[in-house]
This record gives sequence, C-alpha cells and structure tokens, in this order.
Amino acid sequence: MVRKGVLLLNMGGPDSLDAVKPFLFNLFKDPYIANLGIFQKPFAWFISTVRSKNVKKNYEQIGGKSPLKEITLQQAKNLQSSLGMEYSVKVGMNYWHPFIDEALREFEKEEIKNLIAISLYPQFCHATSASIIEKFKTLASGKFQYKIISSWFDNPFYIDAWIENIERTIKKHGEGFLLFSAHGIPLSLHKKGDPYVSQIEGTVKSIIKKMNLKEWAISYQSRTGPVKWLEPSTENKIEELSKSEFKRIYIVPISFVSDHIETLFEIDIIYKKMATEKGVELIRVPSLNTNPKFIEALKSLVLN
Repeated sequence: MVRKGVLLLNMGGPDSLDAVKPFLFNLFKDPYIANLGIFQKPFAWFISTVRSKNVKKNYEQIGGKSPLKEITLQQAKNLQSSLGMEYSVKVGMNYWHPFIDEALREFEKEEIKNLIAISLYPQFCHATSASIIEKFKTLASGKFQYKIISSWFDNPFYIDAWIENIERTIKKHGEGFLLFSAHGIPLSLHKKGDPYVSQIEGTVKSIIKKMNLKEWAISYQSRTGPVKWLEPSTENKIEELSKSEFKRIYIVPISFVSDHIETLFEIDIIYKKMATEKGVELIRVPSLNTNPKFIEALKSLVLN
C-alpha cells in the first residue's frame, strides 16, 4: 500500500523555560516577522535576550511551558485514527521542536513521497501562514510531491466546532456579549492587501449567521512594538463594553486553534483581571484543541 503523508504545520512554542530564549530567537530571526536583511540575526539575538526574562515569567504562570506541542501532537494522533493507515500524520513546527525538517525526515524513513501540508492558521496571513508555507516548500521541494492547504477559514466543520464550543459555554454560564478576539497584525500589512482581516471576518460571519447572533464584535490582541496595529484592540473593546449594559463577556479566540500563551496568559490572566477590575465577568470560550468536529474539519481538508 502506497501511503500518503499529512503534515500539520504550526508555529511551535517553548517546551520548557530554557527553551524560551532560543524559541524567541528563531521567531525574530524570521524575515516574515521583520525583514531587516543583514541585521536580522543581530536583531533576533537582541530581542530574544532583552525579552526572554519577562516572557519566562509569563510562561511560569501557565505551567512553565507552552502546551502547543502536546496539543498539536494529539490533534495529529486523532486525525491519524480518523484517516486510517492509508495516511501517516505528523507535526512540523516553524520555531521549535518538532521542526518541519524533522517531520520530513520521518516521512523519508517511511518512504512516503506524497504529502498534504495543512497550515494550522485557518486564516491566511503573510506574517504567519506565508512564512511556514515557504519554509515547508524550501525543505520539501525536490524530495516530495505535495499539496498545500494554506487557508480554510470557512470550512463547515471548523465553523461547527466553534459553534459547539460557544453554545456549550453559554449554556453553562448564561447570556452575555460575544467578543471574537483574533491575533493582531500591523496596520501596514493590512493596507498592503493582506487577506487576514477579510478571512477573520468571513469566519465570524459564518458563525453568527448559523447562530443568528445579534450582539457581537471583533477585536485584535497581542500587539507588540511601536508600529500601528489593527483596531479595535481587545483591551479597548473590553473597556468599552464595561461601560455598557453587558456584565458578562464571552471572548472567542477565533484565530487560534490550540491553547498557548495568547489564550492561557493574555486572555485568561491579563484580560480576565482587567475585566474583573471593571466589574465585568470575562469567560473564554475554550479553544478547539481536540474537539472532534475540529478533527473532522482537518479530515475533510485531507480528503477533499
């Protein structure tokens, strides 16, 4: 039987406190994050050195590491079970182990030549999706035949998975305002025609249409540096909602398929504390992680 390979592509995260600094170095060494030419590596060394101490403190508050590796490996395991032995499913990360080249070597050992690579960024963005896809293409070209799934923001199973998590959370806690929080990008990138914002809006519109929602909003989180970022920021939106009649906010981490520092620290600790101080209850709708409908979404991408 000729098997096909499926590679789940994601950014990765530090799997220990010691991994924080080298992870940050790999992240800021990426020209898709900030293209500085010959100054790229010195810039990455400087930023990773300066920021690692504070970032370690953040990771200490969520267990001393990112859970992204374990979650993505479990997603791969569940997808493998769903697809069957005709396929071999592996994980390749951009900035930390297991790296993309490590996964490709495993496919070579299994004598698999045909691959389907799925970006686990559902909404395409040049700063994230393009980076990981180009890295994969550089490493796989000449060794494998491959197809790349770079965007799937409106996949029906993906939409249903979010609706399931949202409805389950509302049923447990009661009515509230739904705030869809996506990872921010620099405003300049959006103005150059990057499709990220339109695809975020496409995902949200698919959800609200099926749920027949009347009260909702989109905001953007995780801004860094002095450049202008997309608005409204999640912090400002929480501030605004705290002055309204809504005293319960459901925050949906719409651009993240797995828990990591942006959900477990930024939302669960920083934003929740901020909301509480303003007299608002903030509840995060759980990330998709290994939701069976999400695994079904990945399966549908492979088969279709």
